[in-house]
Amino acid sequence: MSATMNPPASARRPWLRIVVRSLLLLVVLLAAAGFLYENISEARDRRFNRMPGQLVDVGGHKMHINCAGQGSPVVVLDSGLGDSYISWRKVQPQIAKFTRVCSYDRAGLGYSESSPHQRTSKVIAEELHTLLHNAGVTGPLVLVGHSMGGYDVRLYASLYHGQVAGMVLVDASHPQQQKRFPPALNDLDASWVREEEFLEFATPFGIPRLLGFCGHDARVRAAECNFHSVREGVAELKTISESAAQTATADSLGDMPLAVLSHDPNTPQPDLPEDLVKPTNDAWQQMQTELAQLSTRGTQMIAKGSGHYIQLDRPDVVIEAVHKVVDQARQEQSPSGPDQ
Repeated sequence: MSATMNPPASARRPWLRIVVRSLLLLVVLLAAAGFLYENISEARDRRFNRMPGQLVDVGGHKMHINCAGQGSPVVVLDSGLGDSYISWRKVQPQIAKFTRVCSYDRAGLGYSESSPHQRTSKVIAEELHTLLHNAGVTGPLVLVGHSMGGYDVRLYASLYHGQVAGMVLVDASHPQQQKRFPPALNDLDASWVREEEFLEFATPFGIPRLLGFCGHDARVRAAECNFHSVREGVAELKTISESAAQTATADSLGDMPLAVLSHDPNTPQPDLPEDLVKPTNDAWQQMQTELAQLSTRGTQMIAKGSGHYIQLDRPDVVIEAVHKVVDQARQEQSPSGPDQ
């Protein structure tokens, strides 16, 4: 029988090619529409919620820093993993009433441009040092680090010890936490990485924004709901083990004024399975106690009623702790010494 009398299956089913091509075209059109939606939404959020502070060149890329108030020492606020300067919005205005205070966006987060360097805490501390120098922010400094930001400020103090007059750790990470948490938590960590990687893929097409993941606060959306912030957050997450190892080698804080603030272990933690809550909290509280022992003048306080974001749940606790450390640092600066 000739080929003319027995055409190939694809030739006998032209509708199949039409359906496949139509579906591909629909996917392309949806992706393009999502891309436009995301970019227009980002531009609108930023048009109506202007960036505070300034962009400062740190050698090939610019970083965002926002300072307010007057006085010495200068308080520098370092956010948790993947967070922008805006996580300090409830505490910075109050700290500005008694001293100068600066929040900033790590490279690639918020309003800062991306850095070509690896996103480890040592690199972040070095970039912060350059940012402060180029922005004209001089020491002495009181460093405040939340969560993974605790790694950053500890390494900063180790690298530039003479500039740091005090420190506040806000539910800060501990270098050994991955080893000391329940083993089952490592499986959850892997799933969280996959979730963040999905968000990294989906954000350029507006999917997280469309699903309401960006929240209702326009200032937060303007600062954080964008592709480069999600991408840099994933990069920080993937290097957190290296950042922990770097922090483990950091110098002791000696007799530096230090306040360690820890979340309330009785606060519900919906992101953890019920059977992991107690062993995780027990390990966390023990490690928080150890962080307070980094200095002979270290203190620890449990922020009652607060979850991990103490600066949002109990800003009063953070403000009070910063005020006390600033006062202690000022006594050290006094020509007559702390006994005067």
